[in-house]
Amino acid sequence: MLLAAQFPGRDHTDVLDSTVAAAVAAEEAGFDDVWLAEHHFMSYGVCPSAATLAGYLLGLTGRISVGTAVSVLSTAHPVALAEQAALLDQVSGGRFRLGVGRGGPWVDLEVFGTGMDRYERGFEESLELLLAGVSGAPMRADGATFGFREVRVVPPPRTRPRPDVVLAAESEASLRLAADNNLPVLLGMHRSPREQAELAAVYDKAAREAGHEPPGPLVASLAHVADSGEDARAAVLAALPRWLEPGLAGYVPVDGRPRPRRDPHGYARFLCDTHAVGAPADCAARLVEQVRTTGAAEVMLMVEAAGERRAVLDNIARLGAEVLPAVRAALA
Repeated sequence: MLLAAQFPGRDHTDVLDSTVAAAVAAEEAGFDDVWLAEHHFMSYGVCPSAATLAGYLLGLTGRISVGTAVSVLSTAHPVALAEQAALLDQVSGGRFRLGVGRGGPWVDLEVFGTGMDRYERGFEESLELLLAGVSGAPMRADGATFGFREVRVVPPPRTRPRPDVVLAAESEASLRLAADNNLPVLLGMHRSPREQAELAAVYDKAAREAGHEPPGPLVASLAHVADSGEDARAAVLAALPRWLEPGLAGYVPVDGRPRPRRDPHGYARFLCDTHAVGAPADCAARLVEQVRTTGAAEVMLMVEAAGERRAVLDNIARLGAEVLPAVRAALA
């Protein structure tokens, strides 16, 4: 999971070059997927279009799947996003995965002209149109937000019945929406594995009530490996708050509502305490425990915690060589 995080002292070109290098390194290290975050107008992440960067990376790689985590549906036209997804699915041979989410009440809504109404009340309608579009079926809209005559996305996707679509979910309403549409959910790394498991249980119940066999969630975890737990923790605690402090400040509510802010140092300690930060065996054990606790089908690893390009690439290589094989063996 690559955020294109702009740590202090790094310019945008360096960050994006490093993100591309990290994705290529992930394929070489044996990862199954690369997931790209999308943010606007902030240093927390400097990729404003996860789908665009995914297209570039699909052209650079040959095996690994590339997904968006997530494309923000509240600021995008759902049919335009469906067209992008179908096109990337076609040209990549089915290696593109589309993660979508509601986003937040941020200034992006004002800049892109979608407004708070799309964020608060239009998400379900947007998701319905997106799913219709990526299925390649004829569709029309007669809703509160969208209205158009019947059209069909051209080209349709190569993958049938549709490319992978994943929904980021934080609330019970979003979990139920994912369950009703038989979509797997993405659960963020700002929660502990036990908290992720609680959300997964709500989703499982809702999916069964909707008549679906619930797929396991995708769960996020920070992952940083070093020779010892002390070295790993020290690297994360030294670097991560320097990024988090200015990065989290970039979330500006469009309507002036008060926004509680995480303490960067406390959040870094929380991530070290609850996620895969440590020596190789400890990282593997934590990831296995997270999968077993949450019932996860997949785990996304945020690998950029050390900040510097060389440190991130070394982390990816070591995770691929020393951690992932142990996790896969334990869960086989």
